Amino acid sequence: MIRILQCVNDMHRAGLETMLMNYYRNIDREKIQFDFLTHRPQRRDYDDEIESLGGKIYYAPRLYPQNYPKYYKWMKQFFSEHPEYKIIHSHIDAMSYLPLKAAKKANIPVRIAHSHNTSIDKDFKYLLKQYFRSRITTVATDYCTCGQEAGKFLFGNKDFTFIPNAIEVDKFLYDKDLRNKKRAELGIKDEFVVGHVGRLSYQKNHKLLIEIFNSLLKLERNALLILVGVGEKEEEIKKQIHELGLDSKVKFLGNRSDVNELYQAMDVFVMPSFFEGVPVVGIEAQFSDLPCIFSDRVPKEVKFNSKTQFVKLEAALDEWVKSIERAKNIERNSKAKDLQNSQYDIKVAHSILENYYLDIVNKKGL
Repeated sequence: MIRILQCVNDMHRAGLETMLMNYYRNIDREKIQFDFLTHRPQRRDYDDEIESLGGKIYYAPRLYPQNYPKYYKWMKQFFSEHPEYKIIHSHIDAMSYLPLKAAKKANIPVRIAHSHNTSIDKDFKYLLKQYFRSRITTVATDYCTCGQEAGKFLFGNKDFTFIPNAIEVDKFLYDKDLRNKKRAELGIKDEFVVGHVGRLSYQKNHKLLIEIFNSLLKLERNALLILVGVGEKEEEIKKQIHELGLDSKVKFLGNRSDVNELYQAMDVFVMPSFFEGVPVVGIEAQFSDLPCIFSDRVPKEVKFNSKTQFVKLEAALDEWVKSIERAKNIERNSKAKDLQNSQYDIKVAHSILENYYLDIVNKKGL
């Protein structure tokens, strides 16, 4: 059995992490076992399940610039104590430079960088991340991506392997009875529900989402916005909602384990992101046969359902509202099950990642 060290920020309930768990549950764990190197000191949503599946979790120092000397020292000791790791697979985009550089120094033979985005968060590490992005190919031996645009963004003209952001399709197919039950649970009657699932962060552009929803209310007084997720922008978003007098029109649902059911309760899914790779939530929402409206910064390759539309990020609010209005009376059904053999179905896709690892093991003689 080969043990793969999956390198992440932490294993909380978000798109990338959920995708990794989908693969982990479905791969042949007698051949391949996942362990997780995280960069947060506390246990998170998926840690118990990881351990129940035979995985180990390690907590490295935070990736703050002032921590880098401490981080490299910790990583040097980690690899000396864990010679079993011949493959490290890092999922933290440009920041993967740091763990992969440490792995290179420790002579780890296979160092996989995985691109999940098409841009970089504009936070205090922005310039550092741009530098790390330019250096990623000097420390990685292999390259993976969730989509073509994401691959080109991080790796330029290097060859990369496409690993689909696959989901457990059966959990997401539209179910009218479940929709009625979930809406009743949430206290929703005949409201028109606009939904969004995503971290409350710069990337997801909630400021524009709230502005769009506020404009929609002029036409749809019965509209309701539900936000699923947590993040550093929460207080800022709540302040904007309060200033617009929308407190009674927006539900914050936080981190949820029933996201598949929450899609059922929605009427339209709106995602005005500044950038994305191939968003897992976009795939989940489409399998729920939910009309989706994405900004044009979301790669078109995510689309496989005819009910999905794209709107220019800079478009007037009226354009966004018109797109939502067009989606209002679209009838949903479970026909998305016709796509169950697609590349986004984990029952199909798990073998892509499994074979990728086994091929590497054979080629490198590990």
